[in-house]
Amino acid sequence: MPDSNFIILYVENPSRSVEFYSAILGKAPVENSPTFAVFVLDSGMKFGLWLKQDVEPEIRAPGVSGEIVFTLSDKIDVSRTYSDWKGCGLTIIQEPVAMEFGYTFVALDPDGNRLRAFSPAES
Repeated sequence: MPDSNFIILYVENPSRSVEFYSAILGKAPVENSPTFAVFVLDSGMKFGLWLKQDVEPEIRAPGVSGEIVFTLSDKIDVSRTYSDWKGCGLTIIQEPVAMEFGYTFVALDPDGNRLRAFSPAES
């Protein structure tokens, strides 16, 4: 199977989502129209935002079924990101906590998509 290098979220308001993700990613999109925007992350992965009403074929599954994960270097970096995101007004649905896989917290974007930041547990 080929590697994935592009993630697209379906959003209600692309311009609002571009503003939101520009702030947390610290960069502007490389493509930005009223219905679609694309960011290129430092890893080379592409991250798109598509107006939900324009997606073809039509979206049939309701609700959120996954999350975007941001892997950070250590617990300090997770805590710093938590403070930054909370300071930007993100809704936090899981406060920073140590879990089996590492130190983590979860926030929501404007469309209710889950954003998890974590640093892997030491082996």
